[in-house]
Amino acid sequence: MDTTHSETNEGPGTVIIGAGPAGLTAAYDLTKHGFPAQVFESENVVGGISQTAERGGWRFDIGGHRFFTKVKQVDDLWHEILPEEDFLLRPRMSRIYYRGKLFDYPLKAGNALKGLGVVEAVKCIASYTAAKINPPKNQEYFDGWVTARFGKRLFRIFFKTYTEKVWGMDTSELPADWAAQRIKNLSLFGAIVNALNPRKGSKKITSLIDEFYYPKFGPGMMWETATEKVRKQGGTVELESWVKTVSWAEGEGATSVTVVTRDEDGAEHEKVVPASDVISSTPISALVLSMDPPASAEAIAAAKDLRYRDFLTVALVVPEKHGFPDNWIYIHTPGVKVGRIQNFGSWSPYLVKEGRTCLGLEFFVNEGDELWTMDDEDLVKLGTKELEELNLITPGSVEAGYVVRMPKAYPVYDDRYAANLEVIKAWLAEHTPNVHPVGRNGMHRYNNADHSMLTALLTSENIRTGSKHDVWSVNVEEEYHEESSASKDRSGTPKGTGRDAPMIPRRRDEEKVSSSA
Repeated sequence: MDTTHSETNEGPGTVIIGAGPAGLTAAYDLTKHGFPAQVFESENVVGGISQTAERGGWRFDIGGHRFFTKVKQVDDLWHEILPEEDFLLRPRMSRIYYRGKLFDYPLKAGNALKGLGVVEAVKCIASYTAAKINPPKNQEYFDGWVTARFGKRLFRIFFKTYTEKVWGMDTSELPADWAAQRIKNLSLFGAIVNALNPRKGSKKITSLIDEFYYPKFGPGMMWETATEKVRKQGGTVELESWVKTVSWAEGEGATSVTVVTRDEDGAEHEKVVPASDVISSTPISALVLSMDPPASAEAIAAAKDLRYRDFLTVALVVPEKHGFPDNWIYIHTPGVKVGRIQNFGSWSPYLVKEGRTCLGLEFFVNEGDELWTMDDEDLVKLGTKELEELNLITPGSVEAGYVVRMPKAYPVYDDRYAANLEVIKAWLAEHTPNVHPVGRNGMHRYNNADHSMLTALLTSENIRTGSKHDVWSVNVEEEYHEESSASKDRSGTPKGTGRDAPMIPRRRDEEKVSSSA
């Protein structure tokens, strides 16, 4: 293994770990203002979870990314990176799919009752009435809280199945305050009153955006273009380059990073890259574990105790007639493992081919479990089988299939994550104040892409101007960003327009077992 040293002509500059939205935003802003920046990305593609995957000539989104924000700095940057002609203005539509029928999303009680049919609607109302007369004694958790407000039948149909798919645990383990954040202005009683007397029962229902911008070749187009511009502005972006260690010294903070690459023969090579600052969008657990010399035992234990939820997409090519107008549909039908299905033809006609569309089946998994380790061919067969079981395609319609796995796609916000983060933040602030976590995984925060970008812009400004923006204050509001307006904290730092993270208690059988990062 050979070791070389890398320096820029302008001094060490800022090293950025990860070429996702946060990392590339920081690099773009720094180099735009004449500050040196070097980006190292372990994968062979930029964009992180916002990449646009390419398989067999098809391009598809990983998770679905609407370009909508009320953070002006972010909106300006999107349109600065991509020219207007590369954006499409797309209609927003997503619905719930349950036993062959589609229901409005966000859920509307009147629409739900009508779609379920007279018999089931009567049963749901009876269940609702029973819950009002004899509500669950324990309403501290998701299941009890929702059941008390909508009855057991509606809870099982519209809340239980999908939520458990996403987080991989029973709704009896999820806290009630998370449900309260997501179920607003939805009243079964109000819907019934409104049906009988529309004027008397009418009330303001919070609405989501009805259209959004979308790069015509997918969100990866934004980050591929950003990469080109960073390079033109004097920065570097190196792919398949893994930051193995972050070296630091007391009183100096981080001084360099060690980067590992592989040549064509698979041999590893290391280079030490000096750094005046380090911006990290890699999972914060990995950042702590990469410290050289090692972080404190307490910080290492906190890092190892953070958990993640992983994600995979099975993209299936089918005739265009099997598409649907929605960007995606949520699958609430029990008995299938798929959680959500994208129709990439509804995102952009540039993602699909004439006469065909591509359906992206999303499975929420844990790295190493049965689905994660399944062969691609078997995953394609599973996806095909489930589409047929759901009656979304006719047998024999799938022409091709591709699989993309996304490890550590979603930080898990259990009842220990906040305390773990405080330990990590305190250690970083004391020993490496020039190491700056940004983005969703970088901060283990429930960030949307715009909030991730905002943390990067504020960090860049702190480095460039010496300002003192509190990046950790971004995205601590409870309301969803599509429904609320931006605000600032007392110091003038934009707080973003997001929601706080759900608190997911640990299972009892996990109390004595910590997952490694």
